[in-house]
Amino acid sequence: MSEDTISSFFQGERQVPADHRCGHVAIVGRPNVGKSTLLNHLLGQKLSITSRKPQTTRHRILGIQSAEHYQVLFVDTPGMHREQKKAINRVMNRSASSSLRDVDMVLWVVDARRWTDEEDWILEKIKGVQVPVMLVINKIDTLEDKAQLLPLLNELSSRHAFQAVIPVSALQGHNLDRLMELIPPLLPLAPPVYEQDQLTDRSHRFLAAEMVREKVMRQLGDEVPYELTVEIEQFVEEGRLMRIGALILVEKDGQKAIVIGEGGQRLKRIGTEARLDMEKLFDRKIMLSLWVKVKGGWSDDERALRSLGYGDDLGR
Repeated sequence: MSEDTISSFFQGERQVPADHRCGHVAIVGRPNVGKSTLLNHLLGQKLSITSRKPQTTRHRILGIQSAEHYQVLFVDTPGMHREQKKAINRVMNRSASSSLRDVDMVLWVVDARRWTDEEDWILEKIKGVQVPVMLVINKIDTLEDKAQLLPLLNELSSRHAFQAVIPVSALQGHNLDRLMELIPPLLPLAPPVYEQDQLTDRSHRFLAAEMVREKVMRQLGDEVPYELTVEIEQFVEEGRLMRIGALILVEKDGQKAIVIGEGGQRLKRIGTEARLDMEKLFDRKIMLSLWVKVKGGWSDDERALRSLGYGDDLGR
């Protein structure tokens, strides 16, 4: 659709400017480079869960940024990694890799402090992408010697014909305005897909499960996080009140005891922190109940993963 053949778009009762642009932008990179933090700060609201642990993000998350002349559909993806020990790793990699094919633009996020073999592996995939790719060098605030930045930009710019190379600190919000200036002009001319005030296409039910999982991961250090998931068993809306029942699934009996904690105190903390986040995002009073159950081998069983919602986004 060209500017010569378009005069205006209409969406319901609302006329949309003729130069309105809309498209999907994948945020990709290896685990723990700050993709979800970047998405949250670009949106100005917490949508994707975060922790210091690699592979916190397990699903593709759509975050919608709308303005008068554009709508950017950011796609936060699981970290791309070569090791595929379990079915869940394979499902996450398929989800992330498919995002490179299904979008209008790619933001490849790397950590300013180190370039790894995983980046070389991802670069080979990036070279096959037919849409604009921006290299986003994150965590520049952590560089001990700021004089390293210019040589780093020059070095990484030489690795591929990137649309742009942008240094940022997602956590501190540094240079994100510049990044947002560069994205919309590269998207197709098209009307918005979603309403102006919509943040995501994900359900409250899905987001509630993710918030519980985030709090579990943050509470447990390295003890259990990669062998647990969360399933919502009850979700009832009663006006301004939501009653939510969440089941935390682990793979071993010992893990169940760790999640619950002595006298149930750890599970209580997880529930309190998750409830507060839900109330902020959903703008509702939340009554949250949590249970812990052992379900052996779920993370290495593709059928079990499907039943728990993993891989559903491959058909999106």
